[in-house]
Amino acid sequence: MAALLSEEDRKYLVDLFEKELKGEVKILFFGSKRKEECEYCDLTEQILQELAETNNKITIETHDFDETDLVKKYNIEMVPAILMLDSEGNDMRIRYYGIPSGYEFSSLIEDVIATSKKGEVDLSASTVKKLEEIKSPLKLQVFVTPTCPYCPRAVLMAHKLAMKSPNIIGEMIEANEFPDLSMQYNVSSVPHIIINEGEGEFVGALPEDAFVEQIMSVVKGV
Repeated sequence: MAALLSEEDRKYLVDLFEKELKGEVKILFFGSKRKEECEYCDLTEQILQELAETNNKITIETHDFDETDLVKKYNIEMVPAILMLDSEGNDMRIRYYGIPSGYEFSSLIEDVIATSKKGEVDLSASTVKKLEEIKSPLKLQVFVTPTCPYCPRAVLMAHKLAMKSPNIIGEMIEANEFPDLSMQYNVSSVPHIIINEGEGEFVGALPEDAFVEQIMSVVKGV
C-alpha cells in the first residue's frame, strides 16, 4: 500500500516531534475485521503507523472492536476509534471516531504533543475555574469533515477541556463516516458540537470563552 504521508510531511513531523515531544505517547486504535462495517479502518491504522514511525516515543496498539475488553473499559462506541494514553497510562479522555484526515490531521498532531506533556494545555484561569464546577460526566461530540478548515479549532477546544477536566470526554466524529449519527443530530454544517448527547448544541468554532459558556449553560440547566 502506498504511503499516505509525503516525504515532506514526514520530515516535518520528525523535526516537530523531536522538538516538542516530552514523554511517551501510546495511541490505542480500535478497528474491525469486518471491513463492510469499517470502510476506513485500514487507512486509519496506516496513517497512525506512519505517524509512529516519525518518533520512537509514539507507539500504536491495535485492537479489534469485537475481541477486546478495552472497548468496555474505555467505552468505545464505534470504529475506527482512536484514543491516547500518556507515559503513565492515563487516558487523556479524547476520542477520534473516523479517520483524522485533511484538516483534522493537524488536530491529531496537536493532541499527540499535548499527551506527551501529560495533558498540559493552554486554557485561561477563568476556564479552569469553570471546569471545576463540572461534577458529573459530560460528553462533547464535535462533528467534522476533512475539508472544513474551522473544525480543528473546535475539536482541539473540546479535547483541551477533556484533558483538563476528569469529567469531560471530547470526541471528534467524522460526519460522513457516521451518517446515521449525523442524521440523528441533524448535522448539516460543521463544526457542529453536541453537548451530552443532545442536552445542548451549537455550530461553529467559537472562541474559548463562548465555547465554555455553551457548556456551562447545559451544566447549570440554563
